[in-house]
Amino acid sequence: MSGGSLRVELLTTPGCTNADGARALVDACLARLGLDVAVVERVGDYPSPTVLVNGVDVMTPGREVTLTPACRLDLPTAPRLLRALHIAVSPDPDGGRQ
Repeated sequence: MSGGSLRVELLTTPGCTNADGARALVDACLARLGLDVAVVERVGDYPSPTVLVNGVDVMTPGREVTLTPACRLDLPTAPRLLRALHIAVSPDPDGGRQ
């Protein structure tokens, strides 16, 4: 399945020890949902690793991503990422929530 207007980003700081794990998680979740999406990777002054789906941090939706280099304690998780991806590609306006 194509991701259409789906945008997935992985933000890391240089030398982040959790970047490889986050990258593998993103790839696994996209594959699980059958989404063919190019992941944009950015290295810079970010809380690292951060995964954004359509500009929204999967771990702290509703909060802006600050430009502060830091090692995140709330690492991205499969359930949060899968939920964000499902909501982003769902034709249901409320993302399937009831």
